[in-house]
Amino acid sequence: MDYHVKDLSLADAGKARIEWADRDMPVLASIRERFETEKPLDGIRIAACLHVTTETANLMRTLKAGGADIVLCASNPLSTQDDVAAALVQHYGIRTYAIKGEDTDTYYAHIDAAIAHNPQMTMDDGADVVGRIHADFPEKLEHIIGGTEETTTGVIRLAAMAEDGALKYPIVAVNEAMTKHLFDNRYGTGQSTLDGIIRATNRLLAGRTLVVSGYGWCGRGIAMRGAGMGANVIVCEVDPLKALEAVMDGYRVMPAVEAAKECDVWVTVTGDINVIDEAMFAAMKDGAIISNSGHFNAEINIPKLREMAVSEREVRPLVEEFTMPDGKVIYLLADGRLVNLACAEGHPANVMDMSFANQALCAEYMAANASELEPGVYDVPEEIDQMIAALKLQSMGVEIDVLTEEQERYLCSWQEGTC
Repeated sequence: MDYHVKDLSLADAGKARIEWADRDMPVLASIRERFETEKPLDGIRIAACLHVTTETANLMRTLKAGGADIVLCASNPLSTQDDVAAALVQHYGIRTYAIKGEDTDTYYAHIDAAIAHNPQMTMDDGADVVGRIHADFPEKLEHIIGGTEETTTGVIRLAAMAEDGALKYPIVAVNEAMTKHLFDNRYGTGQSTLDGIIRATNRLLAGRTLVVSGYGWCGRGIAMRGAGMGANVIVCEVDPLKALEAVMDGYRVMPAVEAAKECDVWVTVTGDINVIDEAMFAAMKDGAIISNSGHFNAEINIPKLREMAVSEREVRPLVEEFTMPDGKVIYLLADGRLVNLACAEGHPANVMDMSFANQALCAEYMAANASELEPGVYDVPEEIDQMIAALKLQSMGVEIDVLTEEQERYLCSWQEGTC
């Protein structure tokens, strides 16, 4: 079996951590049990480009149980857990190409290895595989029936491709499932981002000013968790509705240049480019910490920061210190890459249970329905979303009410009103 991981001797430790995560992923486990019997993905070749974590490993196990032939590569150079990558190869027989800290050339070589699998389905976290196939390997498109996409950033890229008529096969936007973005993005990103910042810096958040750029579901989660730890939260936004929501949620809202003057810790989660730029670097006070929890490190203009600085050095693992001409210093975490995965372990298994249940069921849906779908970006079918929510509640021991026949009739009628 071809693969490229750091060290196979790490496999036993990785297997133990995969099993630990599996204990907190009951929905995915129930899907895996069904897949083992029904084999809905029998013989389908999948190229998966995802963060190689313990939770992802359990998704890979589920897809394989369903009969899929999988090649997995990393969706970010710093997000791989090397023991997990080794375990996937050694214990689960899944071809894996991922090494934490891999350089750019290796990163794309790993993606190309997944594409060389001649996939019939892609499973992306940022749309790198989809983009590379369309740009550099168009001959592979003839094999592909469909795909899934996990992230806000990836969905934005795919929607742009679809708008331009460039997208050549159907893709389900897993990111848009309510059971994904309400929980994974808000509770997962909220907790894991602050976990990454604290592990990297060992700084107390209480009493400090936390700036959050972007008030989507990820930004909401980071702001909520930051406030819960005692931080004074400032939100920067370009959307007036989201900015108004942030104000009504109790946060200060201001332009980024003004926020820079007060910032102790900054997190970007916008999916856009150069969110923290030259003007913000110039306005920052001494000792400001900047980080990103969006998919790509383009949210911070790192080339400009390096150009402005008179010196730079690593002061802690994944913490770079930049000294500016006036003597102040700015600290950059994880080279601007996903701080929750580069400096911590990513989202807790409990929320990834729902996200990866969506991935598994949407792969099953695509296998069954791709022939009826035109190229484009599709929402997760509502019945899948509802099923995952119901299974999650069941696993938590939570019961809910059921409408009576009378109530269902009333909701579907227009004849009845005030009695």
